Amino acid sequence: MNNIVTVFEHDSIYINKGYPKLTLEEFKALQLFHKEKNFPYYDLVNKGVRFCEYVGVLQVGKLTIEVLPKTDRNNDTKYWRSLLIDMLKSSGIFDTKAPTSAQLKLKSNFVLNHYFEMFISEVEQLLHYGLIKRYRKTEQNSFSLKGKLLFSKHLSSNFVHHERFYVQHAIYDYEHLFNQVLLKTLCLLRHINFKHKLSGRLATLILNFPELKDIKVSESTFENILYDRKNQGYQKAIEIAKLLLLNYHPDINGGRNHVLALMFDMNQLWEKFVLKALQRNNDGKFNIYGQTSKKFWKTKGGKIKNMKPDIVIESREQQFYILDTKWKNIGESYPSDDDLRQMFTYHKYHKHAHVFLVYPGERYKILRGAFMNELVNHEESKNQCSIIKVMISRGNAIGQKELAEKIFEFIEI
Repeated sequence: MNNIVTVFEHDSIYINKGYPKLTLEEFKALQLFHKEKNFPYYDLVNKGVRFCEYVGVLQVGKLTIEVLPKTDRNNDTKYWRSLLIDMLKSSGIFDTKAPTSAQLKLKSNFVLNHYFEMFISEVEQLLHYGLIKRYRKTEQNSFSLKGKLLFSKHLSSNFVHHERFYVQHAIYDYEHLFNQVLLKTLCLLRHINFKHKLSGRLATLILNFPELKDIKVSESTFENILYDRKNQGYQKAIEIAKLLLLNYHPDINGGRNHVLALMFDMNQLWEKFVLKALQRNNDGKFNIYGQTSKKFWKTKGGKIKNMKPDIVIESREQQFYILDTKWKNIGESYPSDDDLRQMFTYHKYHKHAHVFLVYPGERYKILRGAFMNELVNHEESKNQCSIIKVMISRGNAIGQKELAEKIFEFIEI
């Protein structure tokens, strides 16, 4: 069985103190991985690692490190795991079409197992309805003339074998990129999965899968995949396969400390969660956009820098509101100078829009403010820069609806 460790973002674990502890072998594997990949998931400290703002799962050999988000003193891992999974689901990352997904015990399980279970459920559904076949061209030296005779190869290959024909012809079978990616992922899961409950389902799937040639995968493999009406059912399984295959890093030294890194930037996840909440609960009063680009700075040589506020809301009266999400609990303190300067820039470059910093908090609250140079005759400017704190005790649809309603209420006051 693998060793499962749960920590929170910005926590540290060491080989010589505290709990949980790393073994020397595990620490060396994390050291090597950090050196080779230079990933931002954690920093190396004296005889340990310190995690950053990324959350999710790191699997090193038989060690699984689950990194959970946290914004207050509550150390209940079940609570934060449930919240993280709800946020991933609400943001579309844990979206799945498999009917069995509704029966998964998502909130009581470890994050890594969700990827495994979701992928297995998707592939089970594809096998149930039947994998798709495609035509592919193949070349072979055959005893019968079928398809197209490749004359130059035929002469070079069959100079003394006049009974053979070097031909190219089409075969209609299961050997194509979609099925090859799925089979490669199933084999990977069999190699790294330590959960006995899934072993039987994995073995059954691999047994029932057609024999296919192994392929090497990279980013370009998935960039070349195009979906149509016939293969649309593969999309969710392929998306999960991409996550697993591209984030798996085998131990090239022949050891057993392979690394699987499925990590999310919590700032980006928080931004996406708030954006989806607002878009899903918009009653038509607003147009809501994410990451709207606007030209900001240009060099003499023509290089252009753009600014991209997290969320832009436009009312029917063409009133603009800019929301910038920050995943940190500022308590009763105030935003940093850098955050305020950033909001001032958004305010100036978006038609003097009202700007809001959105933080997670223990209750819903708005703190009104305004930029000093916008104060005229000691009267408060209508062009505000305000702080919104929102509760995230529930990351599901109910929690998203409540969050959206409160934000809409705050920005319109």
